[in-house]
Parts: sequence; structure tokens; C-alpha cells
Amino acid sequence: MKRFIEGEDRKQVTLLPECLDDLIDDDNPVRIIDAFVEDLELGPLGFDGVMPSATGRPSYHPAVLLRIYIYGYLNRIQSSRRLERECQRNIELIWLPGRLAPDFKTIADFRRDSGQAIRNVCRQFVVLCRRLDLFAQASVAIDGSKFKAVNAHNCNFTRGKLDRRIQQIDECIERYMTAMETADRQPSDVAEARTTRFKEKIKTLKTQMEKLKEIDHQLGQTPAGQISLTDPDARALATSTSRGLVGHDVQTAVDTTHHLIVAHEVTNVGTDRRQLANMARQAKDAMEASGLQVIADRGYFNGDEILACEQAGITPFVSKPMTSGAKAVGRFDKEDFVFDHASGEYRCPAGSRVIWRFATIERGLLHNRYRSSDCPRCAIRDKCTPGKYRRVSRWEHEDTLEAMQKRPDLQPGVMRTRRQSVEHPFGTLKH
Repeated sequence: MKRFIEGEDRKQVTLLPECLDDLIDDDNPVRIIDAFVEDLELGPLGFDGVMPSATGRPSYHPAVLLRIYIYGYLNRIQSSRRLERECQRNIELIWLPGRLAPDFKTIADFRRDSGQAIRNVCRQFVVLCRRLDLFAQASVAIDGSKFKAVNAHNCNFTRGKLDRRIQQIDECIERYMTAMETADRQPSDVAEARTTRFKEKIKTLKTQMEKLKEIDHQLGQTPAGQISLTDPDARALATSTSRGLVGHDVQTAVDTTHHLIVAHEVTNVGTDRRQLANMARQAKDAMEASGLQVIADRGYFNGDEILACEQAGITPFVSKPMTSGAKAVGRFDKEDFVFDHASGEYRCPAGSRVIWRFATIERGLLHNRYRSSDCPRCAIRDKCTPGKYRRVSRWEHEDTLEAMQKRPDLQPGVMRTRRQSVEHPFGTLKH
């Protein structure tokens, strides 16, 4: 074939360079993986098999399997079977473990048995980033995302779902019993065939009922009030879809400069309301920062969590949920009442004093109640309250929330920074 780029003869003796190392460029990322793992002390990190056994078949060193695992993570190769195939045909993954090709079961067992040790490796990577001064700007964005577990909806039970399933089986059994009575009035050959089939179905339903009773017993001993048969740690989590998702809620704290994940946590709570302080402290410890800025969306807005961040030397930026019932129907919102710190009173939209009346405890929190005496004579009372008086509640640490709400005004692009920092790592992982 003339005038075309021609390949080499497949039967020639010299096809590849004599040295495997010549096939890997000096700036190839696999060299970073190799150098990083080489510098780790795997024993103290929690890996088993660092010291070989005196007898038995030789095993793979944990460093070999860790290199393969990290390579798969960076190149979106999650399946252990795919990693096994890549070790036999991928030049990078032939070079990285030194021509070793563990089978998929070995790779899967390593990943299953070394969960905590791999988390410790992640911490060591954060330490390396800190040594390279990649966290000079102590600012992180926090977000959570739900990941589907290997557990079908039919293998996840709550009290309500279990009761509905038992009721359905009872109704099916009753329906088949009625059908058997009807079949008895049919000709003998038809009745015998139908009766035999109905008895088999009833037997199957009774077997399912026994299994459900066992699950009911297990559910009664589960504090979470929920049980998953395939993946015991998975939970049914609420999502934007009506059916929801059986899986895990993954929380991450991402550096806003280089978009590196500095802290992560896998939970099965399903909401972000109580995750802010925990993730912020983990990020602060990982970065060894004296002070830290934390940015999160309104799903993390919680007074106790924000106060805990402030007390830990962490500056939170959290959007406040705009869920005022009064504002939704066209009345004045609490934001329209201005608090005077000098007098300890509110000033209402009509200009009247809203003074302190009493204090009360709600859900373990101290709230102060304020009310004005001018409400019955106010000309704009209909725009404020449907009742005789408008009452205003103030948390004892409301100053902390008010100070936080002023920060986005001084830094208007902070929420855009959050979206650009913490959301796309989740997209990459799920892709």
C-alpha cells in the first residue's frame, strides 16, 4: 500500500523496547503513584500481610495491590475483573506492579479487607499536599451526595413497608382460598388442576410470610428502624424522585483552590443538617489550619452546627433557607424586624418597640419571646399578623447567625466558588 503510513511486521523479533521502563514517560502519572506508595509505611497504616508468612503459598505484597487500586481509582476502573484484564494488556498497569497480574478475587478481597487502611492512605495524601503547600488558602467547600448501594428496594424494609407487604400476602392468600372454593364447583379435571396450582401458590406465600416474620424480629432489634438484606449499612434515602434511593450519603470537604478532597465521610443519615461541624473539624485537622473558612449550601443550615463551627475557630458561610410562612402569604417576615443590640429590643415595620416578654426552651434551645403592646392599635396589623399580637422569637445565639448572614454581602461570589469546587468531584466519581 503506497502513500499510506505503514505499520511494522507483527512477526518481527524486536517489537517492544528491551526495557519496560522505556515505555513509560518521565512525566507519566503512574510514576507519581509508584513514588507515593513506595514512601508509605503500610504496616502502621493498617495493611495486613506486610510481613510474609514463613509457610504456605507466597502472597502479593500490599504495596502491589495498593498501586493497582489507586490506578483504578484515578482512571475510573472500579471493577476488579476489569483491573485484572488491564494488568495483562495495559502498558501502564503492566509497568506499575512490575508485570504482576493478580486475579480479580485477590483485588476484590484487598479492597474489602483494607477499608480503614485505604482511608489512612487518603490522610497521608492530604499530608503530602500540605507539605507541598497546596492548602495555603484555608478554605473548603462542603457538600454531600447520595450513592446507590448494591441493594434492591425489595431487599430494604422499614416498619411501614413490612406491614404493607404482610398485608398484601394475607390478601393474596385469602383471594386464593376463595378461588379454591370456586374451583371446587367446576368439573373434576379442571378443579383438580386449579386446586393444585392454588395450593402451590399458597405454600409459596406462606414461605414468604415466614421470612417476613424473621425480618420483623430483626427489625425490632435495629435502632435505625430499617434493615437492608444485601448491604446491611445501606439505608433508604429521600431523593427528588418519589421512590427514593437505597444507598449511602457521602460527605466531602474540598479545597477551593486546587479542588482536592481533604476530608470525606460515608453516612446513612440521608440529610445534611447535622454534618457541617463534623466535616469542618475533619477538614481543619487534615489541613492543620489555625483558622478555616467553610462554605456550604442551605441544606447545612442549623444553629447548633454553625455555633459549633464558630467555637472551633471555623468561619462558616451557609445560605439561610427562605421558608417563611408569613412571607409566603404576603405578610411581614422576621427579617423586617430590626434588632437593637443596645436596648435589647426589636423595632417593627410600623416603628413600634417589640420588647422582651419571656424565655422558653424549645428542642433543648433557649428562645426569647418578644411582643409589642401597640399591635391592637396598629394601622398595618393585617400585613403583620392574622392574630391580635405579632410575636417574635430570638435564639440565645442569634448574633452568630446574623453575623454569618452578613458575610456573603461582603463576599458575593462565595457561593459560586462552592459550586465550582465541591460539586464537580462528585460528578467525576459518579461518571
